[in-house]
Amino acid sequence: MISDAVKEGLAPFVDSDTGKVNLLGLSDERMEAFFAVLGEKRFRAQQVMKWMHHRGAESIDDMTDISKKMRAILNDIAEIKAPEIVSQLESKDGTRKWVIRVAGGSCVETVFIPDGDRGTLCVSSQVGCSLDCSFCSTGKQGFMRDLSCAEIIGQVWLAAKSYDSLATNAKRRITNVVMMGMGEPLLNFDNVVDAMNLMRSDYGYGISKRRVTLSTSGVVNQLQRLSAVTDVSLAISLHAANDELRDQLVPINKKYPIAVLLDACRQYMADLPDSHRVTTVEYTLINGINDSMDQARELAVLLKDFPCKINLIPFNPFPLSDYTRPSKSAVYRFQTILIEAGFIAPIRTTRGDDIDAACGQLVGQVADKTKRSQRHRAAAEEKIRIITQA
Repeated sequence: MISDAVKEGLAPFVDSDTGKVNLLGLSDERMEAFFAVLGEKRFRAQQVMKWMHHRGAESIDDMTDISKKMRAILNDIAEIKAPEIVSQLESKDGTRKWVIRVAGGSCVETVFIPDGDRGTLCVSSQVGCSLDCSFCSTGKQGFMRDLSCAEIIGQVWLAAKSYDSLATNAKRRITNVVMMGMGEPLLNFDNVVDAMNLMRSDYGYGISKRRVTLSTSGVVNQLQRLSAVTDVSLAISLHAANDELRDQLVPINKKYPIAVLLDACRQYMADLPDSHRVTTVEYTLINGINDSMDQARELAVLLKDFPCKINLIPFNPFPLSDYTRPSKSAVYRFQTILIEAGFIAPIRTTRGDDIDAACGQLVGQVADKTKRSQRHRAAAEEKIRIITQA
């Protein structure tokens, strides 16, 4: 029987919908704090985390080196609850995409991209997205809510289990994680940070800080908080070399112009203990919009004193957009100008476009889309207002 004092201590960990603690979403610190409330020592937290993240345990009863008494207590107050896989699609190039149902019935998408000995998992952070970048299909679905830490890390857990890579002595297929799926990660700051730290934890997935990348469209006031809580790699969705064009492509630029964003990135990188790392700049090339030779030269001038690598991403078409992909020759001309200016500027190979898993194509199934509901549109706008004024 759990005392009222213990129940009160557990309250911050309890999911209000289920009335239980979802162990899958507890970071190292929160797991230790959870067991401290139960009067257990630190090693118990490590034990449970290893069962879930190293061995893929789906049930508390699977944890056979924990006493029956403790398992009974845990079963009464806690659970291991991952999102539900609705479908799994395989691309001809080996890319795998999952449509995953989260609490409330909406779906998000997660993509695994194999590349030799490496494997990159693209993870979603929100149900939909409120930023409505003009070249991205996710934003056209509207915005519903943030994902919990359990729903974010659950994507990693499900993907790893689908490849049997959590089994003892199994080869880890997921070597890199990019927060580049549905949503703007910095608008779901706390849950994303907890999930990324779990990805990096020795009791989680042990992924190097260099191999966990957060991508942002430029929520500068949240970016300014980031180095205090994590030191993952950083990518920015730039897509234009001047504010006039970026205002059209990435609307949050009206709040945080390019110069302000680049200054925040410089500060984040300067705060890292290994300051020789660089920011990745993502630039989606759209035919007739931002792919001219003059725009390539303008980009080179803009970034000449900004330590970075520039990823060039040919636009991936989707039904709700009139944009088209540039010709290969236009992409190569753009790249050549940047290389001649001294930049590392790889062209990202389009992967998984036959299953709509390529960059900018993730849509999921967003219930009560902001594009169709004034109430949810207002809620999304209010969320952005509060966060960006904090």
